[in-house]
Amino acid sequence: MTSQDPSAVIVRRVLPAPQAAVWAEWLDAEGMTEWMCARPARATKIELDPRPGGLLRIDIDDQGFGLSITGRYLELDAPRRLSFTWSSSAWEPPADSIVTVTLEPHGADQTLMTIHHAKLPPDAFDSYRNGWPRVSDQLEAWLRRRATGIMPSA
Repeated sequence: MTSQDPSAVIVRRVLPAPQAAVWAEWLDAEGMTEWMCARPARATKIELDPRPGGLLRIDIDDQGFGLSITGRYLELDAPRRLSFTWSSSAWEPPADSIVTVTLEPHGADQTLMTIHHAKLPPDAFDSYRNGWPRVSDQLEAWLRRRATGIMPSA
């Protein structure tokens, strides 16, 4: 995980699902509640309008501390790449960072996912450097559960 941009976090992960399936996870608000947000934080509500200019919002409970992530979709190139702005209600002063997710076929029914989170505020960098790998782990576990049909109980 290295970057030429000191304000960017880059995470690469090979996921156990085809490119189209991983793409679909990034656009499924209900499914994202299972893997988005580094635990113990949890997404309590996710709203997505996946089109250029469309809004996204993730409401989060982080051990009793509530915050929201808001942004706008910048690019959707199915099933290869999506990009959106990302701003946390916890950031002072407010800032817009940019998340770009690139998906590439990798072997049989696998996908190389790269998350590039740029323009992070300096005081948020470490949190995201530690958080995006955990989110990637959670997405990988979610994809494995979906493949086996073992889903969490409501």
